[in-house]
Amino acid sequence: MKKMIWCVLLLAVAAVSCKKDNERTGITPVNLIVKLSYGLDSSKYTLPLAGVTVRIKNTFTGSTQTLVAADSGIVHFNGIPAGAYDIDAVMAFSPAGYMQYTGLEVSDSITFNGSDKNRQISIGANQVINLNLVAGTTGEWVIKQVYYAGSDTKNGAIFRDQFIEIYNNTDHALLADSLYVAQLFGRQNNTESAHYLQANRQLDWSKSKDMPAGIDANNDYVYARNLLMVPATKRMVQPGESIVIAQTALNHKAPFTGADGETITVLNPALTIDLSGADYEAYYAPYLPNPYPSDIDNPGVPNMEVIQMDGRDLVIDNLGRDSYIIFKVDASQKVTEWPRYNLPKIAALGSTDKKYMQVPVKYVIDGVEVMQAAASARAPKKLGALIDAGFTFVPGGSYSSQSVIRKTAGMVNGVRKLKDTNNSTEDFDYFSIANPRGFK
Repeated sequence: MKKMIWCVLLLAVAAVSCKKDNERTGITPVNLIVKLSYGLDSSKYTLPLAGVTVRIKNTFTGSTQTLVAADSGIVHFNGIPAGAYDIDAVMAFSPAGYMQYTGLEVSDSITFNGSDKNRQISIGANQVINLNLVAGTTGEWVIKQVYYAGSDTKNGAIFRDQFIEIYNNTDHALLADSLYVAQLFGRQNNTESAHYLQANRQLDWSKSKDMPAGIDANNDYVYARNLLMVPATKRMVQPGESIVIAQTALNHKAPFTGADGETITVLNPALTIDLSGADYEAYYAPYLPNPYPSDIDNPGVPNMEVIQMDGRDLVIDNLGRDSYIIFKVDASQKVTEWPRYNLPKIAALGSTDKKYMQVPVKYVIDGVEVMQAAASARAPKKLGALIDAGFTFVPGGSYSSQSVIRKTAGMVNGVRKLKDTNNSTEDFDYFSIANPRGFK
């Protein structure tokens, strides 16, 4: 009897202690309900919700939970801590499976994605989120590698060695001519309040000066700060091969003479890369009164055609606050005449306010969302799930020499196929040292 009384007392003390711990830490469990649906172009068929994988990640602790939906398409995450979460849903169909449900014949697997990034889950009643899954475009070209971080500011090449790599992810040769590469712009932090914002806290481009009223400025378009085009050189890219577009196509490990006659060198060549063998380079000097001295033209490497430029060279944001797309257009489009718009500024515009080219999403072949390594510093997403349901980053951050690199999915008839689910969180890894034409 004494033992029983003693056990009851211990349980009571433990319960009080747990209650006090919860009160002290402020952790109150929340129930999160995710309701899934498909965004389909046709009402002639339906797709199953059973089997959709839903993952939530606490952006502060990094902890994750994954559940699989049943027929109802409703998933319950019970007793999770309140906080900010990245919520992702994915469903992949094989060509045979997709044809079974839709009657449509496709050559590759179809992946549907849905995402809601940095969603605040508050204390209170059940939190309900509706998540719409869409199938993004699986293109012939993919963005394979983005080296945005740059290398050490004292011992490396700073930002001079940045590049973007694009890959032929098919089983046949592709013509690279007139392939467009854009560095996109959007809200870059979570604190500024100088612009009109959407509900997702990204810029509300519909409020831009002279924006037409009859278009969906935020969902049907993205906005480029730099836009380059592969020149018409009849360049054929074979299956499994890529093109490297360098900011400056030089060997950054070795000293070179800048446009001002001064020698540019690095203290530790191991931190940077050789881009003298790049396929194309961004050469801004002919368009500017004061280009960077490091913007040297390599006569052996063709220059990209500059359609829109922002700054004194193709300087990619080293923090990871821009996103990137590639696209091609049909003969009816004159890209140089596409409209440009100011940021949706609340205050009156000034004479020096920049304009950004409006790019229709329907032409986008592939896109990659890049964000900062620290979750607390990440800005709202610029790309919707139709282009990129996730995001990627280098863990070392700015000037780390690291690059983001698309993963290998497998080999098909001796050709390397890269992973392309339109979710860069799943599709990308990173190199400790950027490696043009390398693979993961």
